[in-house]
Amino acid sequence: MSISPNVPSPQESYHYESVGTPRWITVLFVLVIAGVAALAYAGYSVHGRVQQELAKADEQNRILTAQLEQANARIADLKGQVEVTSQKVGMTQAEIAEAKSRAEAIRKEQMASDQKLSAEISANQRESEAKIGAVATDVTGAKKDIEATRSDLEATKGKLERATGDMGVMSGLIARNHDDLEELKRKGDRNYFEFTIEKAKNAQRVGPIQIALNKTDPKKSKYTMTVLADDKSIEKKDRTAGEPVQFYVKGSARLSPYEIVVFDVGKNQITGYLSAPKDAGGSSAPAAPAK
Repeated sequence: MSISPNVPSPQESYHYESVGTPRWITVLFVLVIAGVAALAYAGYSVHGRVQQELAKADEQNRILTAQLEQANARIADLKGQVEVTSQKVGMTQAEIAEAKSRAEAIRKEQMASDQKLSAEISANQRESEAKIGAVATDVTGAKKDIEATRSDLEATKGKLERATGDMGVMSGLIARNHDDLEELKRKGDRNYFEFTIEKAKNAQRVGPIQIALNKTDPKKSKYTMTVLADDKSIEKKDRTAGEPVQFYVKGSARLSPYEIVVFDVGKNQITGYLSAPKDAGGSSAPAAPAK
Protein backbone atom coordinates (compact mmCIF):
# COMPACT_ATOMS: atom_id res chain seq x y z
CA MET A 1 0.00 0.00 0.00
CA SER A 2 1.48 3.15 -1.09
CA ILE A 3 1.27 6.23 0.88
CA SER A 4 0.52 9.50 -0.74
CA PRO A 5 3.27 11.86 -0.24
CA ASN A 6 0.73 14.67 0.82
CA VAL A 7 -1.00 12.68 3.58
CA PRO A 8 0.85 12.70 6.86
CA SER A 9 1.27 9.57 8.85
CA PRO A 10 -0.52 9.08 12.23
CA GLN A 11 2.57 9.85 14.19
CA GLU A 12 3.01 13.00 12.22
CA SER A 13 -0.62 13.91 12.72
CA TYR A 14 -0.44 13.46 16.49
CA HIS A 15 2.72 15.41 16.62
CA TYR A 16 1.11 18.18 14.68
CA GLU A 17 -1.89 18.41 17.01
CA SER A 18 0.30 18.37 20.02
CA VAL A 19 2.37 21.06 18.66
CA GLY A 20 -0.55 23.24 17.19
CA THR A 21 -3.20 23.31 20.18
CA PRO A 22 -1.95 23.39 23.74
CA ARG A 23 -4.08 21.57 26.43
CA TRP A 24 -4.58 24.55 28.71
CA ILE A 25 -6.37 26.38 25.93
CA THR A 26 -8.85 23.55 25.75
CA VAL A 27 -9.41 23.69 29.51
CA LEU A 28 -9.82 27.42 29.36
CA PHE A 29 -12.34 27.12 26.61
CA VAL A 30 -14.33 24.60 28.62
CA LEU A 31 -14.29 26.92 31.64
CA VAL A 32 -15.42 29.83 29.54
CA ILE A 33 -18.32 27.83 28.17
CA ALA A 34 -19.26 26.72 31.70
CA GLY A 35 -19.13 30.34 32.94
CA VAL A 36 -21.29 31.52 30.06
CA ALA A 37 -23.77 28.76 30.82
CA ALA A 38 -23.83 29.75 34.53
CA LEU A 39 -24.34 33.41 33.65
CA ALA A 40 -27.11 32.49 31.26
CA TYR A 41 -28.85 30.45 33.97
CA ALA A 42 -28.42 33.24 36.51
CA GLY A 43 -29.80 35.77 34.03
CA TYR A 44 -32.77 33.53 33.38
CA SER A 45 -33.44 33.19 37.10
CA VAL A 46 -33.23 36.96 37.62
CA HIS A 47 -35.48 37.52 34.64
CA GLY A 48 -38.01 35.11 36.12
CA ARG A 49 -38.03 36.94 39.45
CA VAL A 50 -38.30 40.29 37.68
CA GLN A 51 -41.27 38.98 35.73
CA GLN A 52 -42.92 37.85 38.97
CA GLU A 53 -42.34 41.22 40.63
CA LEU A 54 -43.68 42.98 37.55
CA ALA A 55 -46.75 40.77 37.66
CA LYS A 56 -47.29 41.62 41.32
CA ALA A 57 -46.79 45.32 40.59
CA ASP A 58 -49.33 45.13 37.76
CA GLU A 59 -51.81 43.47 40.07
CA GLN A 60 -51.31 46.15 42.72
CA ASN A 61 -51.67 48.84 40.04
CA ARG A 62 -54.96 47.27 38.95
CA ILE A 63 -56.18 47.23 42.59
CA LEU A 64 -55.09 50.83 43.15
CA THR A 65 -56.70 51.86 39.86
CA ALA A 66 -59.96 50.24 40.94
CA GLN A 67 -59.82 51.96 44.32
CA LEU A 68 -59.04 55.29 42.65
CA GLU A 69 -62.02 54.84 40.35
CA GLN A 70 -64.23 54.12 43.37
CA ALA A 71 -62.84 57.20 45.16
CA ASN A 72 -63.49 59.33 42.08
CA ALA A 73 -67.03 58.04 41.98
CA ARG A 74 -67.55 58.92 45.64
CA ILE A 75 -66.04 62.36 45.09
CA ALA A 76 -68.42 62.91 42.21
CA ASP A 77 -71.37 61.90 44.42
CA LEU A 78 -70.21 64.20 47.21
CA LYS A 79 -69.71 67.02 44.77
CA GLY A 80 -73.26 66.57 43.56
CA GLN A 81 -74.55 66.56 47.13
CA VAL A 82 -72.54 69.70 47.93
CA GLU A 83 -73.98 71.44 44.90
CA VAL A 84 -77.50 70.48 45.93
CA THR A 85 -76.82 71.61 49.51
CA SER A 86 -75.32 74.86 48.27
CA GLN A 87 -78.45 75.48 46.26
CA LYS A 88 -80.61 74.85 49.33
CA VAL A 89 -78.38 77.10 51.47
CA GLY A 90 -78.57 79.76 48.84
CA MET A 91 -82.34 79.72 49.16
CA THR A 92 -82.10 80.41 52.94
CA GLN A 93 -79.42 83.10 52.91
CA ALA A 94 -82.00 85.80 53.60
CA GLU A 95 -83.38 83.81 56.54
CA ILE A 96 -79.86 83.25 57.89
CA ALA A 97 -79.05 86.95 57.57
CA GLU A 98 -82.29 87.84 59.38
CA ALA A 99 -81.48 85.33 62.15
CA LYS A 100 -77.98 86.76 62.53
CA SER A 101 -79.39 90.28 62.71
CA ARG A 102 -81.92 89.20 65.36
CA ALA A 103 -79.22 87.37 67.32
CA GLU A 104 -77.02 90.46 67.25
CA ALA A 105 -79.90 92.61 68.48
CA ILE A 106 -80.62 90.14 71.29
CA ARG A 107 -76.92 90.10 72.21
CA LYS A 108 -76.84 93.89 72.40
CA GLU A 109 -80.02 93.93 74.51
CA GLN A 110 -78.53 91.30 76.82
CA MET A 111 -75.31 93.29 77.16
CA ALA A 112 -77.28 96.43 78.02
CA SER A 113 -79.36 94.48 80.54
CA ASP A 114 -76.21 92.95 82.05
CA GLN A 115 -74.58 96.37 82.35
CA LYS A 116 -77.70 97.80 84.00
CA LEU A 117 -77.90 94.84 86.38
CA SER A 118 -74.19 95.16 87.20
CA ALA A 119 -74.65 98.87 87.92
CA GLU A 120 -77.61 98.12 90.21
CA ILE A 121 -75.67 95.37 91.97
CA SER A 122 -72.70 97.71 92.45
CA ALA A 123 -74.98 100.45 93.80
CA ASN A 124 -76.70 98.02 96.16
CA GLN A 125 -73.35 96.67 97.26
CA ARG A 126 -72.04 100.17 97.98
CA GLU A 127 -75.25 100.99 99.86
CA SER A 128 -75.01 97.74 101.80
CA GLU A 129 -71.36 98.37 102.61
CA ALA A 130 -72.24 101.86 103.79
CA LYS A 131 -75.05 100.49 105.97
CA ILE A 132 -72.81 97.73 107.26
CA GLY A 133 -70.13 100.31 108.01
CA ALA A 134 -72.67 102.44 109.86
CA VAL A 135 -73.93 99.41 111.76
CA ALA A 136 -70.36 98.40 112.54
CA THR A 137 -69.72 101.91 113.81
CA ASP A 138 -72.88 101.75 115.90
CA VAL A 139 -71.93 98.32 117.18
CA THR A 140 -68.46 99.56 118.03
CA GLY A 141 -69.97 102.54 119.84
CA ALA A 142 -72.44 100.26 121.60
CA LYS A 143 -69.61 97.95 122.63
CA LYS A 144 -67.74 100.91 124.02
CA ASP A 145 -70.87 102.06 125.86
CA ILE A 146 -71.42 98.54 127.18
CA GLU A 147 -67.82 98.29 128.28
CA ALA A 148 -68.07 101.69 129.91
CA THR A 149 -71.31 100.70 131.62
CA ARG A 150 -69.76 97.44 132.70
CA SER A 151 -66.80 99.29 134.10
CA ASP A 152 -69.14 101.65 135.89
CA LEU A 153 -71.12 98.71 137.22
CA GLU A 154 -67.97 97.01 138.43
CA ALA A 155 -66.81 100.23 140.06
CA THR A 156 -70.22 100.79 141.61
CA LYS A 157 -70.43 97.18 142.71
CA GLY A 158 -67.13 97.65 144.46
CA LYS A 159 -68.62 100.60 146.30
CA LEU A 160 -71.78 98.76 147.30
CA GLU A 161 -71.52 96.95 150.59
CA ARG A 162 -73.41 94.52 152.72
CA ALA A 163 -74.24 95.23 156.33
CA THR A 164 -76.17 93.76 159.21
CA GLY A 165 -79.38 95.63 159.98
CA ASP A 166 -80.60 96.82 163.34
CA MET A 167 -82.65 93.61 163.64
CA GLY A 168 -79.56 91.45 163.21
CA VAL A 169 -80.50 90.33 159.70
CA MET A 170 -77.81 90.49 157.04
CA SER A 171 -78.82 93.08 154.52
CA GLY A 172 -78.37 92.88 150.81
CA LEU A 173 -76.20 95.37 148.98
CA ILE A 174 -76.82 98.86 150.32
CA ALA A 175 -76.38 102.19 148.58
CA ARG A 176 -74.44 105.10 150.06
CA ASN A 177 -75.71 107.75 147.65
CA HIS A 178 -78.09 108.41 144.77
CA ASP A 179 -75.77 106.85 142.15
CA ASP A 180 -75.44 103.66 144.19
CA LEU A 181 -79.21 103.54 144.48
CA GLU A 182 -79.60 103.82 140.70
CA GLU A 183 -77.29 100.85 140.36
CA LEU A 184 -79.42 98.84 142.78
CA LYS A 185 -82.50 99.76 140.77
CA ARG A 186 -80.82 98.47 137.58
CA LYS A 187 -80.10 95.18 139.30
CA GLY A 188 -83.82 94.90 140.01
CA ASP A 189 -83.54 92.50 142.93
CA ARG A 190 -85.90 94.57 145.09
CA ASN A 191 -88.23 97.57 144.91
CA TYR A 192 -86.58 100.86 145.81
CA PHE A 193 -88.21 104.16 146.84
CA GLU A 194 -85.96 107.20 147.27
CA PHE A 195 -87.10 109.92 149.69
CA THR A 196 -86.29 113.20 151.42
CA ILE A 197 -88.29 113.61 154.63
CA GLU A 198 -88.50 116.76 156.71
CA LYS A 199 -89.65 117.15 160.29
CA ALA A 200 -93.41 117.76 160.21
CA LYS A 201 -96.57 117.05 162.10
CA ASN A 202 -97.76 114.43 159.66
CA ALA A 203 -95.95 111.35 158.37
CA GLN A 204 -94.89 111.19 154.73
CA ARG A 205 -95.77 108.28 152.45
CA VAL A 206 -92.83 106.34 151.02
CA GLY A 207 -93.94 103.45 148.82
CA PRO A 208 -96.30 101.17 150.81
CA ILE A 209 -95.45 102.73 154.21
CA GLN A 210 -95.29 106.10 155.95
CA ILE A 211 -92.34 107.69 157.74
CA ALA A 212 -92.32 110.49 160.31
CA LEU A 213 -89.03 112.20 161.18
CA ASN A 214 -88.80 112.88 164.94
CA LYS A 215 -85.35 114.43 165.42
CA THR A 216 -81.90 114.68 163.84
CA ASP A 217 -78.29 115.10 165.03
CA PRO A 218 -76.28 116.18 161.97
CA LYS A 219 -72.96 116.23 163.85
CA LYS A 220 -73.24 112.54 164.75
CA SER A 221 -75.22 111.65 161.60
CA LYS A 222 -77.99 110.24 163.81
CA TYR A 223 -81.73 110.47 163.57
CA THR A 224 -84.94 109.13 165.12
CA MET A 225 -88.01 108.28 163.06
CA THR A 226 -91.32 106.45 163.31
CA VAL A 227 -92.42 103.93 160.70
CA LEU A 228 -96.17 103.48 160.19
CA ALA A 229 -97.21 100.17 158.60
CA ASP A 230 -100.00 97.63 159.12
CA ASP A 231 -101.76 100.04 161.49
CA LYS A 232 -98.68 99.86 163.72
CA SER A 233 -96.06 102.45 164.55
CA ILE A 234 -92.46 101.35 164.92
CA GLU A 235 -90.00 103.80 166.41
CA LYS A 236 -86.38 103.62 165.23
CA LYS A 237 -84.39 105.67 167.73
CA ASP A 238 -80.88 107.04 167.33
CA ARG A 239 -80.17 105.30 164.05
CA THR A 240 -76.98 106.15 162.11
CA ALA A 241 -76.67 107.20 158.49
CA GLY A 242 -75.74 104.23 156.31
CA GLU A 243 -77.21 101.71 158.76
CA PRO A 244 -79.94 99.42 157.40
CA VAL A 245 -83.06 100.00 159.52
CA GLN A 246 -85.14 96.85 159.25
CA PHE A 247 -88.75 95.93 159.99
CA TYR A 248 -91.33 93.42 158.78
CA VAL A 249 -94.59 94.24 157.09
CA LYS A 250 -97.60 92.02 156.84
CA GLY A 251 -97.54 90.06 153.59
CA SER A 252 -93.74 90.14 153.14
CA ALA A 253 -91.50 87.14 153.64
CA ARG A 254 -90.20 86.81 157.17
CA LEU A 255 -86.67 86.23 155.92
CA SER A 256 -86.71 89.37 153.79
CA PRO A 257 -87.53 92.46 155.85
CA TYR A 258 -88.11 95.99 154.65
CA GLU A 259 -85.04 98.23 154.97
CA ILE A 260 -84.55 101.96 155.26
CA VAL A 261 -81.10 103.40 154.58
CA VAL A 262 -80.45 107.11 155.16
CA PHE A 263 -77.72 108.76 153.03
CA ASP A 264 -77.59 112.12 154.73
CA VAL A 265 -78.76 113.58 158.03
CA GLY A 266 -79.50 117.30 157.90
CA LYS A 267 -80.68 119.76 160.48
CA ASN A 268 -84.36 119.06 159.94
CA GLN A 269 -84.43 116.39 157.26
CA ILE A 270 -83.08 113.05 156.15
CA THR A 271 -82.42 111.70 152.66
CA GLY A 272 -82.32 108.02 151.79
CA TYR A 273 -84.37 105.16 150.36
CA LEU A 274 -86.77 102.36 151.24
CA SER A 275 -85.96 98.83 150.02
CA ALA A 276 -88.92 96.44 149.82
CA PRO A 277 -89.07 92.77 148.76
CA LYS A 278 -90.47 92.04 145.32
CA ASP A 279 -93.36 90.03 146.83
CA ALA A 280 -94.38 92.82 149.20
CA GLY A 281 -97.99 93.86 149.23
CA GLY A 282 -99.31 97.35 149.26
CA SER A 283 -99.50 97.66 153.03
CA SER A 284 -99.86 101.13 154.32
CA ALA A 285 -101.05 102.91 157.40
CA PRO A 286 -103.01 106.06 157.93
CA ALA A 287 -101.05 109.18 158.64
CA ALA A 288 -100.16 109.75 162.23
CA PRO A 289 -98.70 112.75 163.97
CA ALA A 290 -94.95 112.78 164.39
CA LYS A 291 -93.61 112.12 167.83
